[in-house]
Amino acid sequence: MTKPSFFRSLRIWLTPGIHIKRWLLLLVLGITMISLGLAYLLRALYLAGPYPPFVYWLTLQFLPHEVRAALFGAVGFALTIWAFMKLGESLLEPFTSPDENVAIQVYRHRRRKSGPRVVCIGGGTGMPSVLRGLKTYTSNITAIVTVADDGGSSGRLRREMGLLPPGDFRNNLAALSEAEEITQRLFQYRFPEGAGLGGHAFGNLYLAAMAGVTGSFEQGLLMSNRVLAVRGRVIPSTLELVQLMADVEDEQGRIERIVGESLIPKLGRGRRIRRVYLEPDNPRAYPEAIKAILNADMIIAGPGSLYTSVIPNLLVPEISEALAASRALKIYVCNIATQPGETDGYDVHDHLLALESHANRRLFHVVLANSDFPESPPPGEGSEWVRLPQTQQGGYRLITASLQDKTRPWRHDPEKMGRRLMELLMQHAR
Repeated sequence: MTKPSFFRSLRIWLTPGIHIKRWLLLLVLGITMISLGLAYLLRALYLAGPYPPFVYWLTLQFLPHEVRAALFGAVGFALTIWAFMKLGESLLEPFTSPDENVAIQVYRHRRRKSGPRVVCIGGGTGMPSVLRGLKTYTSNITAIVTVADDGGSSGRLRREMGLLPPGDFRNNLAALSEAEEITQRLFQYRFPEGAGLGGHAFGNLYLAAMAGVTGSFEQGLLMSNRVLAVRGRVIPSTLELVQLMADVEDEQGRIERIVGESLIPKLGRGRRIRRVYLEPDNPRAYPEAIKAILNADMIIAGPGSLYTSVIPNLLVPEISEALAASRALKIYVCNIATQPGETDGYDVHDHLLALESHANRRLFHVVLANSDFPESPPPGEGSEWVRLPQTQQGGYRLITASLQDKTRPWRHDPEKMGRRLMELLMQHAR
């Protein structure tokens, strides 16, 4: 049997197919040929004549030829490997839904990548609904989360490990995750009551573990944004362990102080909150939060617990100052139902007054509120629908729309809310 000729072997080797190694080898060969061509060109230029003194230092001529070759080769090799890694990440990033058409995935991914820069401020259970509604339109989302939570699993980890309370971060990471359904179920899983893990949510333990692995809660949070394929990022308003306090007034006009975010809605029932504040006061803002606010196209506060989720972020002085300086469209999304112990009897205007009194300025000139209410009251003893004000007042623009979730009318529908917010941004841009 005769051996195949060189050209026949070459034709077989170049036959189309999934042959990764051969194309990588051709790529390396091509890069090598380009490098040789550049080397000959540089040598010709080098011999052409004298050059300024800085060229001597820039080309490392004070080193032996062997050392220069090894140094330039090592740098080139490192840059090539890094470029291949980043290229692989970029190519694979859109393909997170294997059951969906590839072309549609690429189109949606590129559209979200070029979407507007949106900042959401808050915490609790209301903020994830905003994020779910917005992540369809843009991946440039920054969720700035309060760190005043001190109840439940988050409070235990805060006291025992000195961590920022992970609960609100857990909920918002799950809401922005590409694989939201499974991430939500996994992160919300609570271990059965008992010693040790009893009562802890898995998501809280995950963030605590990431903080231990990376060396800090901040780095653990940044790494989680990547690991969970989050469309955007979730960051704290401050890195300081702050305590939320409230001064409440009873029917006789007596003032009492409540210490702890988790106790405010419980002990505040039947009394009116006069003000909330942080201890220690004047905490430093997380720098990335300030940067995100100043670069945003749209800033959204709420929905969520007014005094324990939204306002605590505004009590960080630099956050309020950045909001006041921002040229973005600033929208407050009002709750659909009142929260017993916090906003009993409040209408939309009362929510705005509370925000302004704590920030010492008007930060939001547009308010988005629900316009449709069922005849039956919302669940929860003492809870009511947040009514629209009888007359327009306060100098803000009130936008109303049907925002209710069909199955839970006291909560916002993410799709309705996201669509209406993007419409407002488009109107503002015009």
